[in-house]
Amino acid sequence: MTGVVAHHGVYAVFLLMIAAAVVPIGSELVMLYAGAVAGGAIASTTVHVFGASVASHTWAFAWFAVAGTLGNVIGCALGWWIGDYGGRALLHRYGRYIHVSDEKLARAEARFDRYDDLAVPVGLATPLLRSFVAIPAGIVRVPFVKFLFLAVIGCAVFSVGLGAAGWALGSAYTHAHDALRYVEYAVVAGVLMVVAYLVYAAKVSRRAADSPR
Repeated sequence: MTGVVAHHGVYAVFLLMIAAAVVPIGSELVMLYAGAVAGGAIASTTVHVFGASVASHTWAFAWFAVAGTLGNVIGCALGWWIGDYGGRALLHRYGRYIHVSDEKLARAEARFDRYDDLAVPVGLATPLLRSFVAIPAGIVRVPFVKFLFLAVIGCAVFSVGLGAAGWALGSAYTHAHDALRYVEYAVVAGVLMVVAYLVYAAKVSRRAADSPR
């Protein structure tokens, strides 16, 4: 992924962030690396826009941030349309290919109910969670214009924030990505512990019900 960004720059960020709105392909790494490139930490990489090289680090960062935000918003619009058009039937048939399950949809619906307008921008600004916002928003019928406005806010915060982190970290951007990966591992471990507890509790309850009185 970093190789694609290194060779195709702004265009790669734009396309990858479209996909990252509906599939968890590593938007965190994309924007961290883009920020490192914009800040000049990757010496062999030159940023080009419409055939012209961008000499200013500030302008390079601005182009990456715009490309990331715009691509991500377009991806969110596509995700919303998929959710709205296909509904739960589409999720049941193809959800496993994009890592969207009934459980994740239920959690998304709970977030929409609990946080209302904050669910979309906060979800899209949050690493690891952000790929599970657009399709559920379409399925639960969040109004499209409202969703798009909130998506712009969340995507912009994410793209600018992660890009700035990549610039600040420079060539050490991989450490931040590793830290995010550890968070993901911790979340998975926590889910497995909860599942193990529920299985254990169900077995204990079943034994108690089956035991003679």
